[in-house]
Amino acid sequence: MLTTIVVLLSLALGILGYHYIGGTSWIDSLHMASMILTGMGPVVEMKSNAAKLFSSFYALYSGVAFLSVTAIFMAPIIHRLLHILHMDDEG
Repeated sequence: MLTTIVVLLSLALGILGYHYIGGTSWIDSLHMASMILTGMGPVVEMKSNAAKLFSSFYALYSGVAFLSVTAIFMAPIIHRLLHILHMDDEG
């Protein structure tokens, strides 16, 4: 649930930024934000300096968001695995 919220908020931030700062259409903004957020890379060339700055910072943010979402998603699985392997704190 938390990972879904983080992904949706990150996607919304990217869509709004690419639309209003980058000057792209809504569908291009969705496409661009989705591609950057998943680590695939940019699709549309940014023309203005403001758009290039937003794109750069959004790409940096997306890398951190991707790692955070992965950690949030994997934490319960790894915790359970450690219990199965009997790697408790006690000994």
